Amino acid sequence: MTTGAECLDLTGLTVGPAQTWGAIRLVPLLRDSPITDLRLHARLYDPEALSIVQTAPRTAYISVIPHGFVADWTTDGTPVAAYGTQLREPTDPHPPEGIRLAFRRRMARREDRRRLRFLPLHLALEGYLALQFGGPPIAWQDWTRQAVTRGLSPRVEAGYTGATIPGLDDALRVFEIHPDQCGMVLHVADTLAAAFVVGHPDDYRTLHPTLLQDLYGELLFHYAHLYPAVPDFTFRLDETAIAGIADLRAQLTRVAADWRSFHTLMTEGLFAAQRLTVTPVQRMGRFTLARFLPAFYPDADNHIGETITDETGRLVYLKTFRLSAAQTRRGHLLSQLAAHDWHLESTAAALRTDPQGLVQRLDRAGFGHLLRSRPKGRIPDSRKT
Repeated sequence: MTTGAECLDLTGLTVGPAQTWGAIRLVPLLRDSPITDLRLHARLYDPEALSIVQTAPRTAYISVIPHGFVADWTTDGTPVAAYGTQLREPTDPHPPEGIRLAFRRRMARREDRRRLRFLPLHLALEGYLALQFGGPPIAWQDWTRQAVTRGLSPRVEAGYTGATIPGLDDALRVFEIHPDQCGMVLHVADTLAAAFVVGHPDDYRTLHPTLLQDLYGELLFHYAHLYPAVPDFTFRLDETAIAGIADLRAQLTRVAADWRSFHTLMTEGLFAAQRLTVTPVQRMGRFTLARFLPAFYPDADNHIGETITDETGRLVYLKTFRLSAAQTRRGHLLSQLAAHDWHLESTAAALRTDPQGLVQRLDRAGFGHLLRSRPKGRIPDSRKT
């Protein structure tokens, strides 16, 4: 399993009629042929517990993890029953004191020969936080000893749970779930927020409420407050062009095409991206669990996420997280630094600025503590130590 550049392929999924509630627009994704040999169900964790996941020796991912997914698959293509979401009362009736810690083994871990437990979205976020985590590969004089020896430890990013986004709880409660629905595309104030795809309609019905426990970016949280309502998609038939059933069918075909074009335009920031860096994480029979990073273009929408695909590349599972503008800038700076071996002058030239301007950008992005302190106005010397 090697890292490669790919794009998301929605072959086999069709767009259904969208529903709106306030600033929330949910576009269902329908699947004509459900995938029966890989099933997902939720595993709920204590939302008050702080989880520590060991990702590598001396490296840990620390976050509040409200739920995980368990994937069951078979090798002969026969259906597998989903366990479904299970809610259990806590054994201790008293509220916990302080912050409790829960230690979990790896982001994706096999629990049985044909069962895999993984942490949705956290698998993708850990990949983003691990971006150039080791710091400068060359001990340039510009960087502190801490930057060279410890890298970017620790890396911290923040997000909002779906329960804190105004209107999302009510929208998920009142929206109709279509019989063949295997996913959805979520827009907040007509800004692409997230995409979620599974292989079977029964799995989607089970996992539909977990969207409230997923993480969303800061931009979406503010948009839900600033834009209380979005317009619905409306269409008008040309009555003068309808003389019979065939004409009416042609008009409805045109409306359906306009509908698909409308939602294709709204989601092109994710599904039209051609430079996603995909890293496989785990093999599961004929399926592969992977996570992806965008190209970090500052002027474009950037999403991270995770996928499960079969041996033909067909998308079985998808979950995405929209990066904020600040998170995109941090990813862009780290990518450019890595491409130029963390050499300030070379990186500044690639970014069409000077070393002093690059230093200011690094400071605004929160990486200023990695640079050596120097007299004000002095341009750093980029010689090797």
